[in-house]
Amino acid sequence: MALLEQQWITVQQKTFTKWLNNKIKARNIEIQDLVKDLSDGVTLIHLLEILGNDSLGRYASKPKLRVQRFENVNLSLSYIRSRHIQLTNIGAEDVVDGNRKIILGLIWTLILRFTISDINAEGLSAKEGLLLWCQRKTACYDEVEVRDFSTSWNDGLAFCALLDIHRPDLIDYDSLDKSDHKGNMALAFQIASQEIGIPELLDVEDVADVAKPDERSLMTYIAYWFHAFSAMERVENAGRRVEKFVQNMQGAWEMESSFERRMRELLRAIERQRQQWDEARFEGTYADAKSQAAAFAGYKKGDKRRWVAEKSELASLLGNIKTKLGTYGLRPYSPPAELSLEALEVAWAGLMRAERDRSQIINETIRDIKNGLRKSFADKANGLALALQTLSTSLTGLDGDVEDQLKHAKQLSENLKPLEDYLEIIKKVDAQCIEANIEENDFTTYSYEELEYELGLVKSSVAKKLAFLENQMVARNMTNLTPIQLEEFESVFRHFDREGRNRLTELEFSAALASLGLVYDEQEMRVKFREVADGGLETEGQRTVGFERFIRFMVDVTEDQNSAEQVFESFREVADGKPYVTELDLRHSLIPDELVDELTKTMPEHSGPDLQEDRGLPKYDYIKFMEKLIDEPETNGHPTVNGGSSR
Repeated sequence: MALLEQQWITVQQKTFTKWLNNKIKARNIEIQDLVKDLSDGVTLIHLLEILGNDSLGRYASKPKLRVQRFENVNLSLSYIRSRHIQLTNIGAEDVVDGNRKIILGLIWTLILRFTISDINAEGLSAKEGLLLWCQRKTACYDEVEVRDFSTSWNDGLAFCALLDIHRPDLIDYDSLDKSDHKGNMALAFQIASQEIGIPELLDVEDVADVAKPDERSLMTYIAYWFHAFSAMERVENAGRRVEKFVQNMQGAWEMESSFERRMRELLRAIERQRQQWDEARFEGTYADAKSQAAAFAGYKKGDKRRWVAEKSELASLLGNIKTKLGTYGLRPYSPPAELSLEALEVAWAGLMRAERDRSQIINETIRDIKNGLRKSFADKANGLALALQTLSTSLTGLDGDVEDQLKHAKQLSENLKPLEDYLEIIKKVDAQCIEANIEENDFTTYSYEELEYELGLVKSSVAKKLAFLENQMVARNMTNLTPIQLEEFESVFRHFDREGRNRLTELEFSAALASLGLVYDEQEMRVKFREVADGGLETEGQRTVGFERFIRFMVDVTEDQNSAEQVFESFREVADGKPYVTELDLRHSLIPDELVDELTKTMPEHSGPDLQEDRGLPKYDYIKFMEKLIDEPETNGHPTVNGGSSR
């Protein structure tokens, strides 16, 4: 038992580490040890900010003290709880002290919430919904029986079946050796990674022929399959292609020749630059000083950056040469003394001294002009910063009746235009500072970019506040929605309103409906969008759906949950399009056994032709069954259920 427990802990840690790295790679971060690398709380904060599309605020980015690690982890746990995610028996000390089981449980909680919880099928969600999806997709394969997220997968055929049902062009399922479990699984994993873009969270040995594969690891991995396939008609539309294979490495002699040539060119360029600065003279005019300052700035942004990169690459290239020669057991390579890394360091130190001297001369020449520009910029920047702070304080202090808050918020919005005009004035002064090569200002802590950013934040805050208040006015009038429904619809709307405009584009509208379980084909979705989108705009591409129209649409949809058309379509889906349904069809759809027994007693038998695979099985005519329950003739080809309910 202890060995089995250690096995699932090892597999979980490896799988969860890959899942986490897949999420945080957007920030150029990668961890090696899940337990150790989460102990300071920094990576955990990055993960939560990416998952929640949110900011956790200030934290210790390079914690050195234990108390700083505790503060980081407590900040993360508080954020998780604020998202209504239940945490049981998890404290900051568990993460800081590296409690492996607790950390695995924490990561599993996040995976459930942000990777698996949005999966649903047949009204089920999370684990049950994902399992039902797998069962439906593999039901037509005799060799495959998906009962769970453990031993049902260790022969590799379930993965191959999922590929075949979605992308038969990528795999020849019929030609597979069904007894080659590891080979089939390796093939499925390879195709999923290289052709579909599914992250390689599991290794073949973690699943194939394992007595009891880890359920959580499998669920985490299979959830990626669900998301990859359910978002497209064909897998290639959403699949990610693997990166191109690296080119064949050059021979050792080519690498040595390249190193010496590039080193010689870099040393010559450094010497030419030093000589140019030694010979440079000032004419005594500001125009000349400004021109030379611009040339110096151009050097730092151009030649110097290229030389820094080249210097680093040469050191790396020399290391690669030594490694390559060592791999093949060849004689070690040592470049000529005048082309060695030591010679480069000496030349580089001389360049840095010359650069420092050059900078001092330029700064002394234009210092008086720059000080005047500094003061001009600082006066204006400090004034704008104070105005932004006052406006922000007024916004956060809004209270009382919604109508009054909305009125004051609109007044604050009108005050933004003069501030934008004033920022343009600051921008011109900033341009003059840039022209004079001003890089520091002791009279203010603000830069133009900071002011522009802070003004953008205030504008965004005002816009969000206006949208929130307007939405509250709309929500207050939606009396036929429960508070839970309203909160869910509003949360979905805000999530997909990526730009915070309080409006959804057609793509955002489609994604929002899908997240609520409303999936339409492309033509149906276009019709729905045209019906709901605001009219009166010039072109179709400019149509959007406002919050009120979205909520009213969801009200209309949620009020019709048991129409005859829906019931009829559900029967047809259970029957996989056949004009009859078998007891096996009903049980495979996960209808409770007692209801299946009741249906088989009530529905009339089907007397028409049947399929080869259903011969010998009792067949039930669900079409006649529905016709007995309708009040009126069929509408649009589908019956209407008597009283909106069924037996």
